[in-house]
Amino acid sequence: YTYTRTHPQCILQLRMSKEMEELSPLVDSGHGDGSEEETEDDGEPKICQVCGDKSTGYHFNAMTCEGCKGFFRRAMKRPAQLCCPFQNTCVITKTNRRQCQSCRLQKCLSIGMKRELIMSDEAVEKRRMQIRRKKMQEEPVTLSPQQEAVIQELLTAHQKTFDMTCAHFIQFRPLDRDQKSKCSREPNSNRFTYATMHEDAMQQTISFVSPSFPYFSIQSPESKEKNRHKRAIFTSLPHFTDLTTYMIKNVINFAKTLTMFRALIIDDQISLLKGATFEIILIHFNMFFNEVTGIWECGPLQYCLDDAMRAGFQRHLLDPMMNFHYTLRKLHLSEEEYVLMQAISLFSPDRPGVKQHSVIDRNQETLALTLKTYIEAKRTEPETHLLFPKIMACLTEMRSMNEEYTKQVLKIQDIQPEVSPLLLEIISKDS
Repeated sequence: YTYTRTHPQCILQLRMSKEMEELSPLVDSGHGDGSEEETEDDGEPKICQVCGDKSTGYHFNAMTCEGCKGFFRRAMKRPAQLCCPFQNTCVITKTNRRQCQSCRLQKCLSIGMKRELIMSDEAVEKRRMQIRRKKMQEEPVTLSPQQEAVIQELLTAHQKTFDMTCAHFIQFRPLDRDQKSKCSREPNSNRFTYATMHEDAMQQTISFVSPSFPYFSIQSPESKEKNRHKRAIFTSLPHFTDLTTYMIKNVINFAKTLTMFRALIIDDQISLLKGATFEIILIHFNMFFNEVTGIWECGPLQYCLDDAMRAGFQRHLLDPMMNFHYTLRKLHLSEEEYVLMQAISLFSPDRPGVKQHSVIDRNQETLALTLKTYIEAKRTEPETHLLFPKIMACLTEMRSMNEEYTKQVLKIQDIQPEVSPLLLEIISKDS
């Protein structure tokens, strides 16, 4: 080569070529970069048709090494005009391929490398993202130590505050069932299993919650008191009052055990409890629900839909509630998934009266992500990816039932004022 006639601009290009090839390993390493690639496994060594180095396959329509593949891509995207610092007759080898960009590019073009096969920067980035996602899917999902700690704290709080044997239930005032009103244990052909109830008793319950019933007319306090003592309308209400009071206390204790709950200001603690108590109780009772018989099997006691009707609740609430219990129970959640669901319900930033929205929102996001990761890490069923959205849909469904529950409790209290003062405090709109 003759160095005396080398143009200064070509010398600059030569230096830049060396620097670019050293500083751009990411662009130059391109397995899965979108270029046209083809490999052959016949045992024979493959040689780069540009520089003679070991080839990694067909790139942009020619057999090349990774270095020449990356060089061709960069050269085609670079607007600068290349010139040979020597005499345009450079022989490109593995050792001198960085010395002349112009001759190296001409060699690339002469062996058939095509510019139109180069993907755009956006397409390359999209391809790389797809590869990363595929690798992430292939790698096993694991819970982080922080997520493990959250689940353990929730489990401990749940086990300390909720007695799964329901031994305390027999201490409540009796359900006062009629002999013909006992819960049926036999599976029904219908989706819902309603125990038989004496026709007169059913009619009496319906009539007392009807607006046309005389109890809704204006009466003197003496008359109301006399009629109230004369006959109790909702015979199961005393038992449900004791049961609800007991469960509310457990929910409060459950929440107070959690670190992230105790860190909130007292006003937000109250707002969250007032909003989520019914929902947490509903989730908890789903653990006892038998999806075959439609009965809640709570240790020594069993409850059926008729018991709730005899406590004064109406079909506007009970029908969607039964749907909810069947839907949620059929997901066959583990105890970990149940307690995470309860915590997500508790930390709802859109409850009335909440002040620290962003803090509670971050807590709920942490819990939701922990539940999602737990499902992906622990579940192996084919439709595992559908479980998390189904649980979130159940949480949404409970919000509408929560409103209806409040309305019906207030109506029951108006007819038969035996509702627990603690429950009335929970459903009151005052913060």
